[in-house]
Amino acid sequence: MTIPGAPVAKLLSREQLKMRLQAICEGHSVADQARMRVYESDGLTAKKQLPWLVLLPSTIEQVQLIMQLCHAHQIPVVARGAGTGLSGGAMPHAEGVLLSLARFNRILAVDPVNQLARVEPGVTNLAISEQVRPLGLFYAPDPSSQIACTIGGNVAENSGGVHCLKYGLTVHNVRKLVMVSPQGERYELGSEAFDSAGYDLLALMHGSEGMLGIVVEVTVKLLPIPAEIAVLMAAFSHVSQAADAVSRIIDRGLIPAGLEMMDQLAIQAAEAFVHAEYPLDAAAILICELDGTEAEIEQQQQLLRQVLETAGAVQIRAARDAAERQRLWLGRKAAFPAVGRLAPDYYCMDGTIPRRELASVLASIAELSKVHGLPVANVFHAGDGNLHPLILYDANQPGQLQGAEAFGADILRLCIERGGTITGEHGVGVEKIDEMCIQFTHDELAVFHGVKAAFDQQGGLNPGKAVPTLQRCAEFGAMHVHRGQEKYPELERF
Repeated sequence: MTIPGAPVAKLLSREQLKMRLQAICEGHSVADQARMRVYESDGLTAKKQLPWLVLLPSTIEQVQLIMQLCHAHQIPVVARGAGTGLSGGAMPHAEGVLLSLARFNRILAVDPVNQLARVEPGVTNLAISEQVRPLGLFYAPDPSSQIACTIGGNVAENSGGVHCLKYGLTVHNVRKLVMVSPQGERYELGSEAFDSAGYDLLALMHGSEGMLGIVVEVTVKLLPIPAEIAVLMAAFSHVSQAADAVSRIIDRGLIPAGLEMMDQLAIQAAEAFVHAEYPLDAAAILICELDGTEAEIEQQQQLLRQVLETAGAVQIRAARDAAERQRLWLGRKAAFPAVGRLAPDYYCMDGTIPRRELASVLASIAELSKVHGLPVANVFHAGDGNLHPLILYDANQPGQLQGAEAFGADILRLCIERGGTITGEHGVGVEKIDEMCIQFTHDELAVFHGVKAAFDQQGGLNPGKAVPTLQRCAEFGAMHVHRGQEKYPELERF
């Protein structure tokens, strides 16, 4: 169905098309290069590209008209939320439209009885919990950037956060999406009920990195605020002890709301930044949050202390009140900017490994740090094995950016070798696209391209991201053979 005011079949010149697109947004557009630099990258600032045009629509109908025009004229479109992503997923296309959803910033409805909220994609993650807190509810996923990141971007990257161990990722907390297709059609996926008929396309959209459609409305699941919350910090003399404690906690049947780990460099940076009262001499700390009824919390705390002591914790401290709980978490949530004070630049990686591999992988990362000559601070969601190594470098020093990228690529390949994956929540974007050639086979990538084509036959939505072409993988493999790097025989299949 074509909506009123849709573009006519006659193709327009490039300048005519620009004027038509700008008119759709009623002047909310950016076309001059100086102002467009705001949009040239996401949080991965090492990868930059100016778009042809930036559009800021405010209604679903405007998004439909934009997509219809761009589809008719084969103009690439890259959707953008707050730009807090860290994999280059929102990097613009030089010949395309950068579609900002920043003006879609309303909470449309809250249903406390069914514990749902209907929001636009430009609503920040934290704003939902703040809105429903007086109702005794909250929205569980909480990425470290939750004060700025938006729900649309959370869906695109399937974001998690410190509470994902118990409450799941974005995909587990969204009931329904309203989408606009590459052709400009409006459709819905999922429902306000617990299930809907047909294929689970709702799950497919989570983590699809803006390649299959434009999210214009999200219905999220809300949860009751727990009756009691306890936060404990445990310090260890050796990183391996902290890593071992993570597995022991899960093995004993404890599923904390959050279970985070930081190594010494990250601890020292966070303490200097926010004064969370972390022990500076600890090789690693765990921050563990328990929630439930008063009786549950008392029983779980006793068991948790036993596990931590057995694992070798040299200090265990329980937060005495809400203020201390907040301070302990503040250090973890501020770890990224805190580490940013240690060097002019840092490169934030994202990979996932089985919990049993935590200690050995961290030891291997330390060895890689020596090989590449670059320091690394480790901050991660220990409960689900999601690593966030922060590689420190100085982009003004020749070769250091390339060295940081090579170090990061080695970490991702290490994750694959240990039975993990190259991303846990940051997405692939352009940052990890070559490592996709190592993790997936020729046939698997062909299936991914088939899914893309089913939604976007022209390939106009976020082109060049997330899923490499088979030709790219062949060239990537040839490059490694040419350099004598034959440690990745899986590339021969391309």
